[in-house]
Amino acid sequence: MDNDGPSRTALITAYARAYHQIADRPQIFTDPLAARLLGVTAEDLAEFSTPTTGHLGDRVSERPRRLFFAARARFAEDAVATAIAAGVRQVVILGAGLDTFAYRNPLPDVRVFEVDHPATQAWKRERLIAAGIDLPETLTFVPVDFETDTLAAGLESAGFKRTDPAVFVWLGVVFYLTPNAAHATLEYIAGQAQPVEVVFDYLRPADSDEDRAHQQARADRLAGVGEPVFSYFTPDDIAAQLRALGFTDLEDHSAPDLLTRYLDGSEEFGGEPPSALRAIRILRASR
Repeated sequence: MDNDGPSRTALITAYARAYHQIADRPQIFTDPLAARLLGVTAEDLAEFSTPTTGHLGDRVSERPRRLFFAARARFAEDAVATAIAAGVRQVVILGAGLDTFAYRNPLPDVRVFEVDHPATQAWKRERLIAAGIDLPETLTFVPVDFETDTLAAGLESAGFKRTDPAVFVWLGVVFYLTPNAAHATLEYIAGQAQPVEVVFDYLRPADSDEDRAHQQARADRLAGVGEPVFSYFTPDDIAAQLRALGFTDLEDHSAPDLLTRYLDGSEEFGGEPPSALRAIRILRASR
């Protein structure tokens, strides 16, 4: 990624979330701060409805992809709400990007830790100031460059309590890590005091020539902007790894299933999902 600003994928996700607020009905995920954080208006976002050759506009205007981004965010925040209702008071957002949960969190006793690359985090903080979005006392930024730092050290220095329950949200990140790096993070999460949950998405390897061509084209585009894909998992393989770490109560949803869940049969999402091979999983560690 660019060490002078946010990752390209973080921007695409944020713009898609903002555009979803004005373009899609029924609305899956409500985020009143998305456009404000980006510094764009409804009129600016409406331009995505017209044909464009720009990489950002093309990705954001793809309705199936945009709806999936909304659905995975909704799924994650629903899981966080359930954990908080059960008494969890620590929320860790790994690869936070331009996520806005911390600024919409109304509970003064729920601490939110945003973990991200220092460059993305610095740019986000500038945008928060420019947008006039206050930093809540419940938020702690945790800059971590995984080339030189570790998640454990970063969270420990930020005041995260390893002996208290927590819920981790880890969206749009796993595929950019090596399998070993992804496993190491899951191993760290599994060692948290119980109960602990993690919500993340991952990519399944393609199982047809058409899907392989689509997957390779997407990987080539991402590599071209400096964010190559490093890992794919089959559901069986990753489930075996997770159970070995002590995770139980596994939920796994394909992109079409997740979209159908939130559209509730009221409307088709149209076309193919952004990646029918992508799934989302929630796990609860139990030892």
